[in-house]
Amino acid sequence: MVIDILQMAIVLALGFLIMIPLGRYMAAVFMFKPTFADGLFNPIDNLIYRVCRVNRDEGMRWPGYIKAMLLTNLAMWVLIFATFMVQHEPLFAALNPDGQGMMNPFLAFMQASSFITNTDWQNYGGESTFSYMSQMFGLIFPMFTSAATGLACGVAFIRGLGGSVSLGNFYVDLTRGITRVMLPISLVVGIALVGFGIPATFDGAQAATTLNGPLTPASPTAVASPEANASPTPEATPSLTSQGQQSITRGPVAPLSSIKHLGTNGGGFFNANSAHPFENPSPVTNVIEILLMGAIPASIIYMLGIMLDKKKQAWTFFGVLAAFYTAFLAIDYVNEKSGNPLLSSIGVSAAQGNMEGKEVRFGQAQTALFANATTAFTTGSVDSMHDSMTPGGSVTPFSNMFLNMVFGGKGVGFINLFIFVVLGVFMTGLMVGRTPELLGKKIEVHEVKLASLAFLMHPLLIFGFMALTFALQLDLGAISNPGPHGFSEVMYAYTSMAANNGSAFAGLSSNTNWYNVSGGITVILGRYISIVLMLALAGSMAAKKTVPMTIGTMRTDNRVFAGVLVGTVLIIGALTFFPVMALGPIADHLAMVAGQTFQAAGS
Repeated sequence: MVIDILQMAIVLALGFLIMIPLGRYMAAVFMFKPTFADGLFNPIDNLIYRVCRVNRDEGMRWPGYIKAMLLTNLAMWVLIFATFMVQHEPLFAALNPDGQGMMNPFLAFMQASSFITNTDWQNYGGESTFSYMSQMFGLIFPMFTSAATGLACGVAFIRGLGGSVSLGNFYVDLTRGITRVMLPISLVVGIALVGFGIPATFDGAQAATTLNGPLTPASPTAVASPEANASPTPEATPSLTSQGQQSITRGPVAPLSSIKHLGTNGGGFFNANSAHPFENPSPVTNVIEILLMGAIPASIIYMLGIMLDKKKQAWTFFGVLAAFYTAFLAIDYVNEKSGNPLLSSIGVSAAQGNMEGKEVRFGQAQTALFANATTAFTTGSVDSMHDSMTPGGSVTPFSNMFLNMVFGGKGVGFINLFIFVVLGVFMTGLMVGRTPELLGKKIEVHEVKLASLAFLMHPLLIFGFMALTFALQLDLGAISNPGPHGFSEVMYAYTSMAANNGSAFAGLSSNTNWYNVSGGITVILGRYISIVLMLALAGSMAAKKTVPMTIGTMRTDNRVFAGVLVGTVLIIGALTFFPVMALGPIADHLAMVAGQTFQAAGS
């Protein structure tokens, strides 16, 4: 256990060291201050502005910023959907060496919606569904643009908090986010991942001969007679066996693996995602992917302190987020390390904890750290099967996605944190009988309504579609487990979609028309409604006059407010999500402790 804790501590320390220089660099990028790379990037950016007819000096108020963001994302959605629907055409055969067929339009709708919203929920097996063209232009392309969209909206929100009526120019922020942040980092890391053994090729699947040897005529096989204790009889006709042959899927995996973590996207080239050795071959690549997931979300908090010139405020926010992150990591690790008492009762050693669904090359510590990181940073990539977690361990990914503010993704995660900040300031103001203030601006009814609506949309999407699924019995056959665990599978799906996370409980076979349509709607509403409402809140605050601080002003950059914020998150989160958690993971955990198992009907 000491080694495990040391591993996790080293990775967290490395993440902290990355946060400060990257936060400074991003602050310079979006404040248009000189950086060491301007000589390289300025000509590229200026060319893009000229081609797209963008005036980099033209600012946008919040309605214009939102309009530009929505229209740009809609245009990209149409392009992605069209790419999926024509991947099978002979015209694109050069980028379809494995002959992938035409996609189901319902699945194409879901996947286009999923990847443009930075969710990257996958209702398919990548190696058996998408051509290389679709992987590059339908998946890798929106991994850059959706990540940059979230980052741009987060930057615009910070500008509004700083009092700027102009939130910036969306097209400029999108461009600089891609060219100066996403592309260079992902390029360097992608090359490094190739060096660590992740493939990057346009060749098709590789036929390989296994240790069993090449194709040979099969020997007559003894087949047991259905009668009890009968002697086996040989098959009448020998046949060729493919036992010695294997088709190994490959492709441009390294570039996808790089941006899927840096952009907190999460969609995998392979169905097994980062549990596949071609996406995550070693503990070293596992650590790299964990660090990539947290790099931008954590750095945004430091960037906020620079852009607003309020570093103490930024460290207060960081302390709250780090406390939640550490607590949820401990819950996951302790439960997974403790193992399953049902297995211990039948003589299976619990010394190694719960290893079901995990890769032995990563171990308990890195697996727990990855699971916590991928749901805290809204990435969705997995290096283990979350469906195989102990019920207590699954509380961590559920909690991260329910709260949807423990760092979160790039930009949008901080916006979600600010929902709780506004509500915490408001409730505190009510208790002391004083108009609440935040960053020198009065928080009034309009801001509270916007924050409340942004928060309520999240549980409404989760519980609304869950209720429809169970009440109307829609595709219940997709649930592979009975009892509370099966309930958890559906709850995890809609929670992951609404949180724009993308990870899944592997037990749900969600590639059905209902889950594709409802999932596509969920990821779209879960992404854009909160962004629109919170950018409107930023615009409202920017238009307010700054009020001088007095002796009665409640400071928001100290430990007292940090406690208020933690309490606000816990109270609102528990009141909203604990009842439904009690029907899923909590009931499942209590049943496990009591030695109870569940059996599917008719089995």
